[in-house]
Amino acid sequence: MAHVHVIGAGLAGLSCAVRLIEAGHTVAIYEAAPHAGGRCRSYYDSKLERTVDNGNHILLSANTEALDFLSVVGGRNRISAPPGAYFPFVDLANGERWTMRPNPGPIPWWILSHDRRVAGTRPYHYLRGLRLLAAKPDSTVAQVLYSPDDPLWERLWKPLTVAILNTEPEHASARLLRRVLLMTLAQGGAKSKPLTATVSLSDTFIDPALAYLAQAGTPIHFGQRLRRLEGTRAGIARLDFGKTQVPLGPDEMVVLAVTAPVASQLLPALKVPEATRPIVNAHIRLPHRARLAEGIPYLGMVGGTAEWLFLRQDVASVTVSAANELVDYGAEDIARIVWRDVARALTLDPRLRPATRVVKERRATIAQTPADLRRRPKPGTPVPNLILAGSWTCTGLPATIEGAITSGRTAAKLVTKRMGRYPHRR
Repeated sequence: MAHVHVIGAGLAGLSCAVRLIEAGHTVAIYEAAPHAGGRCRSYYDSKLERTVDNGNHILLSANTEALDFLSVVGGRNRISAPPGAYFPFVDLANGERWTMRPNPGPIPWWILSHDRRVAGTRPYHYLRGLRLLAAKPDSTVAQVLYSPDDPLWERLWKPLTVAILNTEPEHASARLLRRVLLMTLAQGGAKSKPLTATVSLSDTFIDPALAYLAQAGTPIHFGQRLRRLEGTRAGIARLDFGKTQVPLGPDEMVVLAVTAPVASQLLPALKVPEATRPIVNAHIRLPHRARLAEGIPYLGMVGGTAEWLFLRQDVASVTVSAANELVDYGAEDIARIVWRDVARALTLDPRLRPATRVVKERRATIAQTPADLRRRPKPGTPVPNLILAGSWTCTGLPATIEGAITSGRTAAKLVTKRMGRYPHRR
């Protein structure tokens, strides 16, 4: 068994640590920030006087890695779901509302039902989605699916692309979108049911993982920013945290579960995705608790600026993905713009100016374009005791919660495999 130093306490690092402990290894975790979770965390906002998430996330029932992780750490009962695969939408331009409801099985008879498919569409419109099956490696979503006469473009394909890939359809990889749709919608509603954190992201993902690690006796060293990896291609010999130096023995390994920019600074020869895309979130304290149709706590929005609205008690949170222009606006301007969308969606008075917290993530994820996807590195490095983890690595999945957790499990498996291959290396 190995002693493994996991650098980074985001979801990738936590996932890796949990799986390493399951495999019988011992682990120490180092995190530059004063808290765990990375982009998947929650905090108390004094302006709103509420606990809010750093960003908004939806899991799908097809996200088996994330669900298995929650089962292991004890967070599975902290997610909520609608009765089926329900996706409510509103067109902010004309007020039209509908709920897309795929049937449970893989035969998509739901597109034949006016009450289940996207408003304003006909069954034949969905056939265009089959073009994704023939998408070439360099094809973008727009090149494959866009048609000026297709109502599904603005009401399904475009919002799905932006939400899943955080990249505008004109640049987003058609093959990566295809991969996600084949895992979810193509399998039917049973694999497409949306799942959301009942209380908060930290309560669902982070707190249970930290409790699991604490029970296993795993130390987490916060405020420790890795400055340098010392060693040769034969192996990492020392971790330099500035004031703290951590030497490595012959049966010790390192999992680098940091962001792509940090990884490239520590490993200058490493090829990583270079382009990123921002996400803008806004949390709004409503004048009273609001309720969406059928009690579902999320709503897709088209025809406006924001794409998704989430409700938790009296706080409405909205997400604008691939927010290349909006991210440069001032917080007050963003608050005004998104409140206009929220007021329309919830039929509230647009003249109100509720307390709003704007959160900008300028480099939220890698740009999931064909070119940048080719730059995603595999988890194994030429250095025998060094493994990579992170949603930006080559997982075959978008840079989402599922991708981050998958990368952590993959890294843990590789640690065990390499320990068997390179025992007592140095």
